[in-house]
Amino acid sequence: MMEISALEDMIEIGVYPKRDITLVKGKNASVWDINGKEYIDCIAGVGVASVGHCNEYVIKAINEQANKLITCPGIFHNDTRALILKKLIDITPESLTNVFLCNSGTESIEAAIKFARFTTKKTDFICAVRGFHGRTMGALSATHKKTYREDFEPLIPGFCHVPYNNFEKVEEKATGATAGIILEVVQGEGGIRIADKEFLKKIRKLCTEKGIILIIDEVQTGFCRTGKMFAIEHFDIVPDILCLAKAIAGGFPMGAVICSASIKLAIGKHGSTIGGNPLACAAAIAAIDFMENNKLAEKAAEKGEYFIDSLRKHTFKSVREIRGLGLMIGIELKEKSKPFIDSMMEKGVLVLPAGPNIIRLLPPLTIEYQQIDKVVETLKEVLP
Repeated sequence: MMEISALEDMIEIGVYPKRDITLVKGKNASVWDINGKEYIDCIAGVGVASVGHCNEYVIKAINEQANKLITCPGIFHNDTRALILKKLIDITPESLTNVFLCNSGTESIEAAIKFARFTTKKTDFICAVRGFHGRTMGALSATHKKTYREDFEPLIPGFCHVPYNNFEKVEEKATGATAGIILEVVQGEGGIRIADKEFLKKIRKLCTEKGIILIIDEVQTGFCRTGKMFAIEHFDIVPDILCLAKAIAGGFPMGAVICSASIKLAIGKHGSTIGGNPLACAAAIAAIDFMENNKLAEKAAEKGEYFIDSLRKHTFKSVREIRGLGLMIGIELKEKSKPFIDSMMEKGVLVLPAGPNIIRLLPPLTIEYQQIDKVVETLKEVLP
């Protein structure tokens, strides 16, 4: 048989910047390549494997559900789906009372855009510079980065982008046609940039006063990543729509849109053939139970503080700033990050970029302290 990497490269449409390793196994915060080399994984499927790779509780739940029922469309009720719906309402703010289940983060944003337009009968959206919300046409319209957008224009009309943390610019753009404001409370792809608490409070007040739907994208920050179950808890705000995915089901593809009672929709106005399938629901129940029972939010806060403190104790000539919230950490460099990311991989540590000059760290929340120490030591070795 042809070598795996060659086979993929020959057949797969080339939308991913492939790295020259083939991963075949994972456990907690470690992954192994086809040659048996172990890596500390600070990518975690881009923030997906928060409960660790191959979490035994998630595996058990998937296996048990697979022996009962794998798929069940939304036109029928389902026991496992009912349980995850109740679980999501229990762990999100009290005013969020209704849920739509889908399969990914970009789908959750697409749904939120439709829900806001249908509810308000308005068309326009205000989004943030450096914001990232996905690559499908609606989500891409909300995403800021030019290189993601330009080959697919014209995108959906009515979207504008204003500087992050600049309330005056948001207020200027808010009109009678504004259906929603879409924001991340910590910009992930945009460089681990954290919202100002006062900025978010003013946005919430503006939305309430003007009948604008506040959509918060917690696709990357949700489920304990920032040291709280949801990052909005750091800022004391509650959106009208909360978009979730990534870590929700322990690595199994799933997304969710959690809405207040103000969001109105009618039968047939949206749907998903596989969204809310029993297998994904079972995985999500197990993953969220594991997060709660093992206090992963508290552990993410403690480990994130330890991680950042360990980095800041060292003087890096190439580092402009170290930012983070929980185990969502960005190291902004004075030069391009790719050569250092490649060097880290050679030394057995996998990390992500977030823009051209930022190293992003999104390890599983189950990462051990000795693994954090190893990552820090490796960064010291490769960064001047």
